[in-house]
Amino acid sequence: MKSNGESPAHSELKRLAIHWALENGFPAVATEVRLPRSAFRADVVAYRPGKNALGLTAVFECKQSRADFLKDSYATQSTRERLLKLEERRATLERLLRVHHPSLRQGESLFEEFDAVDFDQLDHRTYHRVLREIGILQRRLYGKTKFDRLTRYRCANLNYLVVAPGILRPEEVPVGWGVLGRRDGALQLDRAPTRQEIADRDKLWQLHRLAIANTRQALALPLHFPESVTRVTGLEK
Repeated sequence: MKSNGESPAHSELKRLAIHWALENGFPAVATEVRLPRSAFRADVVAYRPGKNALGLTAVFECKQSRADFLKDSYATQSTRERLLKLEERRATLERLLRVHHPSLRQGESLFEEFDAVDFDQLDHRTYHRVLREIGILQRRLYGKTKFDRLTRYRCANLNYLVVAPGILRPEEVPVGWGVLGRRDGALQLDRAPTRQEIADRDKLWQLHRLAIANTRQALALPLHFPESVTRVTGLEK
């Protein structure tokens, strides 16, 4: 274990997440960044500038082991089987919706199947009902309150799980999250996330936190801001 309590395996996933973000159009990246609307810190946070407005924020949560992912929660077979069926239904609906609503694509990937899609703007009752039930079953099985809260609180436009091989099954992926799997010393996109809209003030808040995290990491020293700065930016000392 490292002196800060982080394992080498977890550190490596964070390093790979940083490289993936940089290679995929996110030039601003930092680790251990506090998220808006919550007390959570993300393993990695990245920002992609927009052309004429604020761009996209992305959160990367790294899981090195299945125990880390499950957080010691238990599962029942019947609930798992129901979750698997719902996940298959979700995948079918999303495949059909991509065909019938091509305008939902964000155009951020050369490959259609890996492109982020903003399903939030689509009023499809069956699809959203399936998502709600998947979320309920996942919380019942695995207690993934952090994943659920990050989505419900709209802490970022895009959420990614960064995982080692064999960590989770497809039906266990939290609703709306993308998956980056480690293979051959690099990350590959196994599932694209669902893009969600967040308020501009939260994007600005996140940019402040990202900048502060990078500065602290560069200097390796705690920073103390005068009251005038914290009052203007809304950041705590």
